[in-house]
Amino acid sequence: MADSTDVRKLIYYPVGEYLMDHGEGIHLYDAEGGEYIDCASGTFNLSLGYGHPEIVKAMQEQAERLIHATSAFQTAPVNELVRRLVEVSPENLARVHLKVSGGSTANEGAVKMAQVSTGRSGVITLFRSHHGQTMLTTTMSGESFRKAPFPHLMPGVLHVPDPYCLRCFYKQRPDTCGLLCVERVNDFIDYGSNGDVACIVVEPVSGSGGNIVPPDGYLQALRTLCDERGIALVFDEIQTGIGRVGRMFAAEHFGVAPDILTTGKGLGGSGAQVAAVLADERMTGLGADHHSFTYGGNILAAAAAARTLDVIARPGFLENVRSVGAHVMERLRELARRHACVVDVRGLGLMIGIELGDEDGAPSTALAQLLAERGMDHGLILRTSRYGRGNVVKIRPPLIMTHTEADLMCDRLDALFAAEIR
Repeated sequence: MADSTDVRKLIYYPVGEYLMDHGEGIHLYDAEGGEYIDCASGTFNLSLGYGHPEIVKAMQEQAERLIHATSAFQTAPVNELVRRLVEVSPENLARVHLKVSGGSTANEGAVKMAQVSTGRSGVITLFRSHHGQTMLTTTMSGESFRKAPFPHLMPGVLHVPDPYCLRCFYKQRPDTCGLLCVERVNDFIDYGSNGDVACIVVEPVSGSGGNIVPPDGYLQALRTLCDERGIALVFDEIQTGIGRVGRMFAAEHFGVAPDILTTGKGLGGSGAQVAAVLADERMTGLGADHHSFTYGGNILAAAAAARTLDVIARPGFLENVRSVGAHVMERLRELARRHACVVDVRGLGLMIGIELGDEDGAPSTALAQLLAERGMDHGLILRTSRYGRGNVVKIRPPLIMTHTEADLMCDRLDALFAAEIR
């Protein structure tokens, strides 16, 4: 590897030994010419891969005209992005808040909207959830390790069991449970909450938490519960949105309309920093001075995001995501039949998880980490669940992946498992 030891000592956070040089499509290349299929799409944000020519062109052209202006003024790229987001989102979501600088601030803004609109304060999230890095979204995390270093967390946040059927909190079976994981939320509200719940925030498919896909009817039942109790339902689609699950938003796949939806990551196409909060008219009322960030609604990023939506909305694009995703799932299930350590393969579109276990089926974090580390030797960039503490290897390549590229990725995964699983 290229020698970057001295610089690594200066960077506050840890970085690996690889010095990356350039990328193209689904591939990332290091400074020594090594080539890797990026199964994590950067940080799950390169929906159109590295250096997509249309996104690069849109940003170059906009950079020559105007890079930044205060949000007190209208600009053509921001106006266009707002129009496009309303067009592709659930019909009830008619308001767009762009003055957020990333997924964390989008999710925090969604909570503020719900609190202002309902006049309540409490927040409910799920076990294993991940909603961001601000102090509020850290508190909202369904992982204790994320909160452990910080003594002053936000009050009023309650966590309830997630719909993890493979390892059900209630020891039930999906075909007979009657969606107990939703029904029991009523008990949590009545006996464990602050008694004043403003919103329930869920990832339609968990991101960091292990790529958990809810059972049929779960999100519909949660929608009904929220309606009955006057609670706002918020979909955190920072990771699931913008085509990742084979639809523009997971809300469309599940047929459930949330009151608020957050999106980011893949909205930037090839890495532009952009996020948004989409809200029902009933969720208006949050003052502009209560949630506004300097680089939110950046004009350069808006130009990239609007072009990203154009690309993903083209005929055949999302069909290809679903087709390639189904092919990858088939290949991975074939791999699972040859390796007992694979206890589950699950996902939607190109948001797929490989859950690993020991000989008794118990979660094997060590094996997941080993495969992720050794993946580089096989030309694969892999990430695991729960920030390296989980037992799920996440497969989320750029949405532009072809069937041929999918087979190459799966062939490399086959070789990785054959080399490392004894």
